[in-house]
Amino acid sequence: MAGKQAAELPRKAYEAELLRLQTELVKLQEWVRATGARLVVIFEGRDAAGKGGTIKRVTEHLNPRIARIAALPKPTERERTQWYFQRYAEHLPAAGEIVLFDRSWYNRAGVEHVMGFCTREEYQLFLRHCPIFERMLVESGILLRKYWFSVSDTEQQERFRKRLDDPLRRWKLSPMDLESITHWEAYSRAKDEMLIHTDVTEAPWYIVESDDKRRARLNMMAHLLSTVPYHDVPPPVLELPKRPPSTGYERPPRDLQTYVPDHAASL
Repeated sequence: MAGKQAAELPRKAYEAELLRLQTELVKLQEWVRATGARLVVIFEGRDAAGKGGTIKRVTEHLNPRIARIAALPKPTERERTQWYFQRYAEHLPAAGEIVLFDRSWYNRAGVEHVMGFCTREEYQLFLRHCPIFERMLVESGILLRKYWFSVSDTEQQERFRKRLDDPLRRWKLSPMDLESITHWEAYSRAKDEMLIHTDVTEAPWYIVESDDKRRARLNMMAHLLSTVPYHDVPPPVLELPKRPPSTGYERPPRDLQTYVPDHAASL
């Protein structure tokens, strides 16, 4: 749909397909658990491109002990002295786990490079090392999927404006986000350069058009499912046991415990 204005996706159709895809993601999760697979999904893109909302829908019905989100803060002084990929490697999955990176080692190719948080030499070293690092992950058996969420400048600015006015989403907007408006072209060039060096056969990039959040979520989830050879794993047979007869237990008086006030009764 790149370059075209797609018809608005009706909410009813969106919610029905979202539920179907989320059901398939649960099947994928159980396949990962049962087979000992290791799945890494990278979410990258501009600020307000829809990464967080998509991650929320992907993980909504998954077991957090199997599927976890890695959203690393800025590095500590100690981490700055480590091998660049070291702190990310600590979050890679073990057998039977899924890790979704809400931004990843690609920070160096984007915000760190554009905003001058790394040197030119560190940036060039990253572009050389990143494909090697990712090939090592793939060759070790990790299923690596990389998604770039592409949002237009006008849509990004509108989303920023909505965040400014919404007290529930105001926390999502940082001074660094606003800097991305004045550095739009620099980020565009950085993204293009990143793709040239890191869109490799073993770990290709997949671009998600994300001006329409609903379409972006469905498209990304459907694509992920299509790239993993999972199959339905029959769940163990479970039966509810019969409740045993009472042995005379009596609950202590309610006035001996402190209860949460019934706020709902005032509505």
